[in-house]
Amino acid sequence: MGAVLKGGTLVELEPACVERCDLRIEAGRIVERGVDLEVRPGDEVIALAGRLVLPGLVNAHALPALSLARGLPALRPQGDDPLPPRLALRRTVEAALDPTATQVAGAVAALEALYSGTTTLVANHASPAAVDGSLLRLARGFHEVGTRGILSYAVSDLGGAVAREQALEEGVSFASKAQGRFRGALGIGPLGAISDEGLDGVQQALETSPGALLHVELAESAQDGRESLARHGASSVERLLARGLLGPRSLAAHLVHLDWPELSKVITTGTWMVHAARTNMQSEVGYAPAGKFGSRTALGTGGLAGDLFAEAQSAHRRSCDAGQEVDVLRALANGHRLASEAFGFPIGPLREGAAADVIVLDYRPPTPLTAETLAAHLLDGLGSRHVEAVMVDGVWRLWARRPLGLDPDALAEEARRVSAALAASLAT
Repeated sequence: MGAVLKGGTLVELEPACVERCDLRIEAGRIVERGVDLEVRPGDEVIALAGRLVLPGLVNAHALPALSLARGLPALRPQGDDPLPPRLALRRTVEAALDPTATQVAGAVAALEALYSGTTTLVANHASPAAVDGSLLRLARGFHEVGTRGILSYAVSDLGGAVAREQALEEGVSFASKAQGRFRGALGIGPLGAISDEGLDGVQQALETSPGALLHVELAESAQDGRESLARHGASSVERLLARGLLGPRSLAAHLVHLDWPELSKVITTGTWMVHAARTNMQSEVGYAPAGKFGSRTALGTGGLAGDLFAEAQSAHRRSCDAGQEVDVLRALANGHRLASEAFGFPIGPLREGAAADVIVLDYRPPTPLTAETLAAHLLDGLGSRHVEAVMVDGVWRLWARRPLGLDPDALAEEARRVSAALAASLAT
């Protein structure tokens, strides 16, 4: 007994494929694909009448904490070498988070992602005032909504050596316990804000956490690179390479302020390179040359709402403006490859054996939709407004644009209360 999605138009991203086909889903996996599949006794049949069926999207760099910062004013730059205002705001918000705020932020970020057809979030988190158990609280927020999560704690020396070690322990502890729809990763915050001892600790922790990904925020601001050189006598990339912290099990987000020799070194390691065009523009940190990132480019939304359709469209337009076009179909498909590596089974292909993470879109193409025209439809037509239903791990989590098992009004009310308390604490 399973669920049969009948009469849909199945869309896969790379290689691009558009095909009228049915899917059978059992025990959280796709078990059969074919034209006019036989319905068995006890099957749940979902008649899709030509609606598009896509794999759930993967947000390769998310900052859930900032879902509670919306509307808070950016901070005025201070000091001789100030952080950009939005980055300063992020640090201030994270420093004020308690366990309840962390869980609420996770639920808000996951729900906004779900509405947009995103089913997996690769999230880097920090809450210095409440480190212990913070990734578990974040996971609980995701669990309320039903999304997948690959969660890491951003290790840094911003709060001193003791806080750094607590952050490292939190990441290792969660990675050892994560199961089901969750996996743990190890995280690094701004490279200028982590000591060589901290990087050594991350290196050692990776050796004792087999299979864990490393989530690095690299060269987002020019200040970060200057701090790394001034405090530690080496560039951010040099410090990571010296410890073997870049490679196929690493993902590096942003990569704005790297010259070509450094960028090429990162590329040759096989590191996943995550472009976050919209958040870079909002933070006014500059443009990452994503057109040069190569075949392991993925997309993330940073501190903005997790709409990968909007992210792909912005990334494409910004890259065209810069004269180096980003292949957004590959970048979105790479999110699935990254998630598949983290979870240890296929996520993304609408094929037998893959996770049943699918989204249903009510999109009526005004021109032919084929493998050849798929990119054009994604960039000029398809959007989160077309998402009608979302399934994660074989369970419907959104139906007729209504979340199942969660009261979105109650969550919004709680989030406003928590955000107001957060804003009040920042004002004192």
